[in-house]
Amino acid sequence: MLEIIYQDKYLVAINKPNGLLVHRSSIAANTDEYALQLLRDQIGLKVFPCHRLDRKTSGVLLFALTPEVQKLVNDQFMHNETSKSYWAIVRGYTPAIGTIDYALTNDKGKTQEALTHFTCLNQSEIPIASGKFPTSRYSLLEVKPITGRMHQIRKHLAHIFHPIIGDRPHGCNKQNKLFLEHWNMNTMLLHAKDLELQHPINGEILKISAQLSPEFLRMQSTLQLQSEKI
Repeated sequence: MLEIIYQDKYLVAINKPNGLLVHRSSIAANTDEYALQLLRDQIGLKVFPCHRLDRKTSGVLLFALTPEVQKLVNDQFMHNETSKSYWAIVRGYTPAIGTIDYALTNDKGKTQEALTHFTCLNQSEIPIASGKFPTSRYSLLEVKPITGRMHQIRKHLAHIFHPIIGDRPHGCNKQNKLFLEHWNMNTMLLHAKDLELQHPINGEILKISAQLSPEFLRMQSTLQLQSEKI
């Protein structure tokens, strides 16, 4: 059963687990489970995706219950009228706050402006060798993408040399191998934690939050990256 974190007559949101595709895709023809179909069968209603999350990203995923509502919400995403907040665990010590303003090229070869803000919530250093260093350093980030480009957060954090742990292909192979060997962990540690938008029907500000996944919480504890921010 999918975890439903918000539902009314017009919208429904789930806490998407890592590894689940939003809908059918040619990039994963061997997969027969999708969030759209699972949610439709679970609530007995047609659902229409309002945005997308990478297969490897967990967290808030919003659906509309009619095509008309879907269009209204899609327009908010298209015009950057929503606010999205992600948590990520990355390699190394990042600055306390930062902005990444770096254009990205999509799969059709089109280059688009892309802007991401981040805040460091905690940092840790653990006594496990990493390459030529005797210890390993990590940061817990709150990330707010201003634009909505494909793999934007993943590409932007890799661009500033703080790749997300568990990311492939934008991450660090050495770190991913270390996490697999030491902690049997191969999940990408990126979670869509909060989504804020204007309700398309009543106009009220709607904030939807998704609890961190068990694997994200396990690695937070293992790496001593707990945060007072909820």
